[in-house]
Amino acid sequence: MILLYTDFGFNGPYVGAMHAAIRERAPTAPVIDLMHDAPRFAPRPAGRLLAALVPSLPQDSIVVAVIDPGVGTDRRPVVVEAFGRLFVGPDNGLFDGIVRRDPTARAWEIAWRPASLSNSFHGRDLFAPVAARLAAAPGPNDALRSVDPAGICRADWPADPPEVIYLDDFGNAMTGLDGGSIADAAVIEAGRTPLTYARTFGELPKGTPFWYRNSVGLVEIAVSSANAAEHLGLVIGSPVTVRADGSAVQRAR
Repeated sequence: MILLYTDFGFNGPYVGAMHAAIRERAPTAPVIDLMHDAPRFAPRPAGRLLAALVPSLPQDSIVVAVIDPGVGTDRRPVVVEAFGRLFVGPDNGLFDGIVRRDPTARAWEIAWRPASLSNSFHGRDLFAPVAARLAAAPGPNDALRSVDPAGICRADWPADPPEVIYLDDFGNAMTGLDGGSIADAAVIEAGRTPLTYARTFGELPKGTPFWYRNSVGLVEIAVSSANAAEHLGLVIGSPVTVRADGSAVQRAR
């Protein structure tokens, strides 16, 4: 199975062109659109989100991940093997969170180049064909050159960035924080508003802002039956702060 993870959006020819490039080379491989609204031009938040999604992806799947503001430059194209899955895309930090969470991760630089490689659409011309090739013939091959996976990581990036990494259509704000490492008593400040924990939306009156642990294990900020991004003034990259003891902080209304 091949899954597509990009910041392209569904408008225009880009997603369809990647499907076509895969179908031409691996006609029997199922292709799933994981998401095409990953944070635009932003490998760090997009990579943290991708790492959070990995446990829900089928074993042996191949993820073509393209958040690639440096397309056409000398950044490396790579394949990463981690958690029993393969990831194909640019070496720009996008796979940092995946590699650092799997000590057995391996990585390869893509040595193969197609006869025609555009300067602006490596998703179609390079990454999709390589994923199709891997689906047809699993395992490393002569198109790949082994590299140190540590070189995929970005030492100056936090493993769990304390910032908003994704806004969904409801205005809920995923953060890079691991929900399992944050106590229920913690207060999280976002948009200068202190937020206390609630288990789910329906436990609160409409219009109440709060934080909760979302379905992929991240701390998420929401407003019951309302748009948290608008209510709190949040965008991708907005900082969040964790206070361990929230006893003196009132829930924001």
